[in-house]
Amino acid sequence: MAASVGGATTLLCDPLRHGRTADRTPVLSFPRRSENRRSLRAGRDLQSSRERLGLSWRRSRVAVSAVSGPAGAESSAVGRDTVDSLDDVKVFDLSGNAVPISDLWKDRKAVIAFARHFGCVLCRKRADYLAAKKDIMDASGVALVLIGPGKVEQAKAFSEQTKFQGEVYADPNQSSYEALRFVSGVTTTFTPGAGLKIIQSYMEGYRQDWKLSSEKDTVSRGGWQQGGIIVAGPGKNNISYIHKDKEAGDDPPIEEIMRACCS
Repeated sequence: MAASVGGATTLLCDPLRHGRTADRTPVLSFPRRSENRRSLRAGRDLQSSRERLGLSWRRSRVAVSAVSGPAGAESSAVGRDTVDSLDDVKVFDLSGNAVPISDLWKDRKAVIAFARHFGCVLCRKRADYLAAKKDIMDASGVALVLIGPGKVEQAKAFSEQTKFQGEVYADPNQSSYEALRFVSGVTTTFTPGAGLKIIQSYMEGYRQDWKLSSEKDTVSRGGWQQGGIIVAGPGKNNISYIHKDKEAGDDPPIEEIMRACCS
């Protein structure tokens, strides 16, 4: 005897006809062909959805990389509001002279690195990472600049300790960081990636300057600040490349910077 249950055909053996007890009745279920077709179709649809999702994710990654990479020489990698905000920003050279930040690239091309703070071990490594390519920058007429949040005295100490080959400026009010919208916060400072980079830096011989790091203005303002790197000029509105650190020690590939400044 056959019966249909839940879309499947079930064959029941009649215990009275075959002389067997009901508790030994075998029940055999076979899915209908239509059910098989629906299952196969659902599987193919799921696989297709996964492939589309993977493609969409890869495209989004490519789009993000394009935004953080170098833009054309005549365009700006930042918005007009950011450029306008930078018009009011002044930084200070090692002699204490106030300099409009856009003057650093108004008449030349420059690579400008923004440190977390002047005592930061990862920023000292960043200084060397960029200075290692200074001969190529010099040959291309590109200036190398580092700006840090803090006082002129801290900038001087950093310059003397690191022997940094570029120009060093102080931004006591962190106005440039705010204008460029660099991130800040505990969660961007204490990350597993940042921890590993600190250990690696110490193994390579770099050291944190705890005196600079523990000064009041650094602790209250610069301790959680992240930096970045821009390539700008000539022309005060021409910022052709910007990298914003997502966490401490988030250096972009040096080849990316060199393409932006010297290709």
